[in-house]
Amino acid sequence: MLYPDSMLKLIERLTKLPGIGPKTAQRLAYYIVTLPESEVKNLAESMVVARQKIIYCSSCFNLSETDPCEICSNPFRDKSTICVVEQPRDVVAMEKTGQYKGLYHVLHGAISPLEGIGPEDLRVKELLKRVEAGKDVTEVILATNTDVEGETTAMYVAKLLKPLGLKVTRIAHGVPVGGDLEFADQITLSRALEGRREM
Repeated sequence: MLYPDSMLKLIERLTKLPGIGPKTAQRLAYYIVTLPESEVKNLAESMVVARQKIIYCSSCFNLSETDPCEICSNPFRDKSTICVVEQPRDVVAMEKTGQYKGLYHVLHGAISPLEGIGPEDLRVKELLKRVEAGKDVTEVILATNTDVEGETTAMYVAKLLKPLGLKVTRIAHGVPVGGDLEFADQITLSRALEGRREM
């Protein structure tokens, strides 16, 4: 089926989103063009406003509208523990468990030589500076994904942190190997957090 040029451009834009293939992009484009114009404008405005307002917290590098973010600025959080995760969505997953009360550090990826991502492409230097400056920090929990890249990243970060005299732990493998934190249920994440081990 041939689409009008404007529809083709919309489909092309949608395929640039992660996880959206051509067929899904076509379905989404069709859905969007059949919405009332006011809803399309609201959707577009929401995207623009989110892009304008969302920043990275200068301390943990999580997404936020304030700097520092709500978690870093919360006086009731445990400042002695930092949980290191790959992506901002992993913070959301951990928070849903209700088990963890410390701070976070978001690396924004994992070491992946095949994709050309090395330690210098992640927020590892910032983590080291933060830990060295934070006299209250006694434990760093490595909660990267349990796939090859996540394990490699956890081992690399642990190697850098160990000489600093900190307790470095890894979440237990309640999270399935090859699985992403954002897809794990709350019970699995809670058990993984409780069963973390020192590296």
